[in-house]
Amino acid sequence: MKGRLPPLATLGPFIALLLACGFFATQNERFLTGGNLSLVLQQVMVVGVIAIGQTLIILTAGIDLSCGMVMALGGIVMTKFATELGLPPLLAVLCGIGVTTLFGLVNGLLVTRIKLPPFIVTLGTLNIAFAITQLYSNSQTVTDVPEAMTMLGNTFALGGTTNVAYGVVLMLALYGLAWFALRETASGRHVYAVGNSPEATRLTGIPTQRVLLGVYVLAGVFYGIASLLSVARTGVGDPNAGQTENLDAITAVVLGGTSLFGGRGVILGSLVGALIVGVFRNGLTLMGVSSIYQVLVTGVLVILAVATDQLSRKGAR
Repeated sequence: MKGRLPPLATLGPFIALLLACGFFATQNERFLTGGNLSLVLQQVMVVGVIAIGQTLIILTAGIDLSCGMVMALGGIVMTKFATELGLPPLLAVLCGIGVTTLFGLVNGLLVTRIKLPPFIVTLGTLNIAFAITQLYSNSQTVTDVPEAMTMLGNTFALGGTTNVAYGVVLMLALYGLAWFALRETASGRHVYAVGNSPEATRLTGIPTQRVLLGVYVLAGVFYGIASLLSVARTGVGDPNAGQTENLDAITAVVLGGTSLFGGRGVILGSLVGALIVGVFRNGLTLMGVSSIYQVLVTGVLVILAVATDQLSRKGAR
């Protein structure tokens, strides 16, 4: 029976999510209502999609601090292109995703070609993306966004009483696609191999630099999709978006059981990690707890998750 169960690193985040839901359900009767759970999903869908790209990078033992600001830049580009340049909404969205993908390419080239540490590279591109966002938008929110760009923020009835956003469905579909690619394809296994041992992977004939570059580019694509979800949820292009999404995405990945040292983790765990953060914030809000304590709890959860990962690595040795 023990051999058939998933490892604790996989089950742990799911158990933590169930325990958190159980606790908050006892504190407020509104917590387990369909409307509130749907709200939690809507609140985490942007960070959840960013976390997919962040997971791919962390699986290779890297990290991306720029993801939140790159997402914000993508949102500004697509909304301004649609409202000021008059581009069709689909083309404007593709332009926004193209910008975020370009940032992913730049990050990847600096990491693979010049051999700069991912932490330093993405710290630099974070500031660059922030500056470009503020300059291009004049620090002003972009309004009058076409309805076609906010469609994913619309909802449909599920079970007659619960409204689910189309963006949530897209997020879940992307997780399913990423899970399949990492688990069932050679390219996905290469990502894990690079994270475990880049040199050993290179000696087997796998082009490690190409894998790394592809991971950063693909992460940029996911940040662009998150840009669209952010616009759809808020109905505007916000230059001040993305201020905390980078840390929230890293938090989700770590809480989901992906090792910061690379090579270990399940992509669906990042979704669970994002839900854990969303559940804690929602539950504490329903309890009337100040937002500063929500940040405190999130910080404690991250430290516990990283400490658990470190202890498990030492135990494996």
